[in-house]
Amino acid sequence: MRPQNLNCVSIVLIAASLCHSVHSQLQVGFYTTSCTLAELIVKDEVRKGFFKNPGVAAGLVRLHFHDCFVRGCDASVLIDSTSSNKAEKDSPANNPSLRGFEVIDSAKARLEAVCRGVVSCADIVAFAARDSIEITRGLGYIVPAGRRDGRISQASDTFTNLPPPSFNVDQLSKLFANKGFTQEEMVTLSGAHTIGRSHSTAFSNRLYNFNRTSRQDPSLDPQYAAQLKQQCPQGNTSPNLVVLMNPASPAVTDTSYYADILANRGLFTSDQTLLTNSATANQVNQNAKMPFLWRTKFATAMVKMGRLEVLTGNAGEIQANCRVINS
Repeated sequence: MRPQNLNCVSIVLIAASLCHSVHSQLQVGFYTTSCTLAELIVKDEVRKGFFKNPGVAAGLVRLHFHDCFVRGCDASVLIDSTSSNKAEKDSPANNPSLRGFEVIDSAKARLEAVCRGVVSCADIVAFAARDSIEITRGLGYIVPAGRRDGRISQASDTFTNLPPPSFNVDQLSKLFANKGFTQEEMVTLSGAHTIGRSHSTAFSNRLYNFNRTSRQDPSLDPQYAAQLKQQCPQGNTSPNLVVLMNPASPAVTDTSYYADILANRGLFTSDQTLLTNSATANQVNQNAKMPFLWRTKFATAMVKMGRLEVLTGNAGEIQANCRVINS
């Protein structure tokens, strides 16, 4: 069977499985009659954002992850802080690293112009993440919709719900398990680090201040460490100093991330730690060797993530502006 046919078969299989496994209150084609062009409008805004800056695709995937892991997929990560409340987007886990907000804003403005009060910000985030994976040559998947937007966004909620780059494999497994994911799904979703960038502050301790006995993380490839030191000089805390997560193909959703880990070139402790456990190490090896299988598993795991603690029906609201709770 030819590769393109395999892609089609996989998408069909994923779609078929969704009919049985999707959360009963979310529906594929949710906006078919209420806002026919909803998904196409979001896709168009993602495309325009990507051609301006290819890195925005990784930002939108991360935006979805950081939204869903805190209070569920309710777009609370988009809400701006006020004088009386510090919102999720301004927590250390999200600021200044989260990006892609302008793409969501543009899509929402267009949707409000043609279907006022119909399409939720939470669904826009979910669609945009899928479209970002597709535009970076990942496997497409169907996004069931019908999410509604949350009215609560607190920076403090990010502290226990989002994994820092310093987590080890046991800490990662526990956090993902708390969200309903298996250890294999955790390894699969970690592959999102195949695209995008990181601020040097997220990994500089591995270069200069690892522990009491070693200034540099001994699990880090020395040549790679030397390269990172050139890019991130000791003591530099500039928010503009960033490096590519996967230098070989930073704008392609592929399995280079896993190849990097096998070469001891995982950028974060939370990446390289996947080799310290026999089960996760086997999954890293499998994903590196079987890219199509990983892409299929990743698409399925993204659909599952998009169902985390969703608000549907009369819960939540449909925000007119994704940055502001309706008055």
